[in-house]
Parts: sequence; C-alpha cells; structure tokens
Amino acid sequence: MCVQDKHIMKQNGTKCFLTILNADEGDEGNYTIQLENKSGTASCSAMVIVELKEWRTVQWKQNAMVDSLKEFKMDNNQVRELNFLLYGPVGAGKSSIINTIKTIFEGRHCVICPVAARSTESFTKMYQKHSIRREGVVPLVFYDTMGVEKQESAGVRTDDVISALKGHITEDYAFNPILQILEGNPQYRMNPGLCDRIHCLINVISADKIALMDEEYINKMKKVREAARTMGIIQVVFMTDVDLACPMIKDSLRYIYRSKKIKENMQKCSNLLGVPVNCIFPVKNYHEETDLIEDINCLMLDALKRIIPWAQEYVVKCSTNT
Repeated sequence: MCVQDKHIMKQNGTKCFLTILNADEGDEGNYTIQLENKSGTASCSAMVIVELKEWRTVQWKQNAMVDSLKEFKMDNNQVRELNFLLYGPVGAGKSSIINTIKTIFEGRHCVICPVAARSTESFTKMYQKHSIRREGVVPLVFYDTMGVEKQESAGVRTDDVISALKGHITEDYAFNPILQILEGNPQYRMNPGLCDRIHCLINVISADKIALMDEEYINKMKKVREAARTMGIIQVVFMTDVDLACPMIKDSLRYIYRSKKIKENMQKCSNLLGVPVNCIFPVKNYHEETDLIEDINCLMLDALKRIIPWAQEYVVKCSTNT
C-alpha cells in the first residue's frame, strides 16, 4: 500500500515507476506494482535493498594484514601458539574456515579439511589440529570438531567439546556421539597445561540459517558457551555464508557493513547466543571460487586481526594467575 508523500507512482507510456522518498532501514523489502484495466491485470515485483551508513570498517588490502600476522610472535614461556576451537552446527562452515585461512596464508587453494556442501550430517569425525604456515610456522592453531546436530545421540557431544576446551582431548580423537571421553581413554590428557587448553572459542553459524536454528542447537551451544565463560575463555562468532543471506553482498563483499540484512542477522545471533555484536564477524569461505579473491581474504584477515589480541590477553591472564 502506498503511503502519501512517501511512495510516488508515475507512468511514462507503458512503463510505471515507483519512487520511495527519504528511504531508510524500514523501507527495505519486496515491492509489487499491480496494474489493471479492462483487458486484465498484470504485476511486477522487485526487492528494494537499503544501503546503510557503514558501521564497521575493513582494510581492503590484504598484504599489510598478512605481513602483520605472519610476524606475530608469542611472548610467553608456557605457550608457543594460540589455540582456536571451531564449534557449531553441521554444515555451518567450520572446516571451510580452516581451508580459507590456510589458503590466505599459503597463497594457494588449500583443501586440508574435507568438507561436505551444506550437509545434514557431520563430515568431520575426528578432533583435528591445523597449523598455519607462511614462510615458516605462524603461531596460530585451529582445531576442527564434529558438527553439532539436533538429536541428542548425534553429532559432537557437548561434554566432549567442554573437555576439549580444558585441553583434555588429544589430536585425532574419534568423536563418539554416544559415549563421552573419560579418564582412562588413551586420548584423554589427564593434566593439561595452558599450552594444551583452548584460548579462543569460535562459534560458527550460517548467516542464512540463523532464523531457522532449532532450540536444540541453541541449547547445546549455550552449554558450551557457559562452560567457556566459566573458564574465562574468549568467545566469538564467525557468521558464514553472508553472500547467501544478502543479495547486495553477493554482488560485492565490500557492502558487508552497509547491509541491513547482515546487521539484523548479527543482532539475531547476539540475541540467540548471548555474544556481543562486536564479537561477531561476518565472513565468506572459499567454495566455488578457483582463483584467490582479495576481498574474501581481507574479510577473514580482519576477523583474525581482531580476535588474536583477545586470545593472547587470555593467555597472559592465565599465566599471571598460575
């Protein structure tokens, strides 16, 4: 329905035009023009996307960020590298994030972690450690986990993820959706040190599926978040598949922090998981692309650049308290 002094319709010959005056966030949506005469009716619809004022900036040149991160050094006798754990629903893009990060640093497409395209069953079955290399080893390690599933007896167990956060699980442990890893298991580390523990929990959520997440997923993730909070572990969210959530982003990633849809999804994610918006980072993984794309790299590097100091602060704090 047209609003007076807001929506103006004009006709020029056989063409009709709709003008929206002083467009703001509330004007975004699907608009339909319907015409009718004695011969019948016709309609045409179009999606109107409102571009917001940029609320977060990204450095869209990757070399400076890559150089800065590859020169990053740990200044701690107890810990030689920062440990990041990726955790989230099946198909959210945890393994793809690791592949994307390794691709950026190695300058070629890397498919170290096998991935399944938006699967309903977890492709990752084991607790896997992935180091980053760039003219040597960068002191960043990413641990991949089995995906969270809706059923209680499927996917990664919540108590296993909590054990991983504490450093009890060793690399290549095969996740068992039915049985929790316990003391006595050969891959259960009895007395983990600070170097074995996770220093930053990365929750991974698909931007186009946030509104569709079942309560069972949310409850499992909240339990892990609560355990991480008790341990003081840094927690962030990587929101993947941003190009599927907003057509404007599909055209150009540089509109990421001008998109109303992305901003709304970040707020929904914050409300669901209790993570502050400034700890939520929209990213895009390599998927269909065969060439390296600087904008994809920059968005991921921007997220890493912001979370690495937080993880390092956690290590310093724990070192001081021991």
